[in-house]
Amino acid sequence: MGAVATPPNDPSTAKGPKQDRSRATRLRLLEAAVACLAEYGWGGSTVSVVAERAGVSRGAAQHHFPTREDLFTAAVEYVAEERSTALRALVPAGPTRRREVVEAVVALYTGPLFRAALHLWVAASDEEQLRPRVTELEARVGREAHRMTVELLGADESLPGVRETVQGLLDMARGLGLATLLTDDSQRRGRVVAQWATILDRVLE
Repeated sequence: MGAVATPPNDPSTAKGPKQDRSRATRLRLLEAAVACLAEYGWGGSTVSVVAERAGVSRGAAQHHFPTREDLFTAAVEYVAEERSTALRALVPAGPTRRREVVEAVVALYTGPLFRAALHLWVAASDEEQLRPRVTELEARVGREAHRMTVELLGADESLPGVRETVQGLLDMARGLGLATLLTDDSQRRGRVVAQWATILDRVLE
């Protein structure tokens, strides 16, 4: 028997592309929410501003995220997952010098994802609906960042001072991330990275 032609308006053929468009719209909204947080902060990141940046109508935005809290709670999860993905991408194919590890960790904490995360922290301090989710996800990202850094450095945390030194590296990177909100400290940052690489060489060897 010949193949049975599928009617042009068969819902089974339209469902896939429609779902793809819906996912694409949702992703654009999340990316726009993160970009708006990084650029305008919490106060300037309304649903209308995010929708305009995403190139969709306010109604379409509210279809996916009925309230501002819904939108930015989802943005919290998106930022956390993107940061985790970036951390996993740091794992090299071959041996890596400690300075390269320090540079990579610092780059994570001085880039746009961390800047957006900082704005989420500030927002969560005043928004009861955001605070538990931000706290939970930041704890997860923090644990993953520590574990990944230990792996990249080949560090043995059973040795005295090693765990504290790795955590100090992450704390330093966060501090540099905070500094970039106000000024371009890339020149000073290079000297700090070099010093931390030296410290790690001493402690880990």
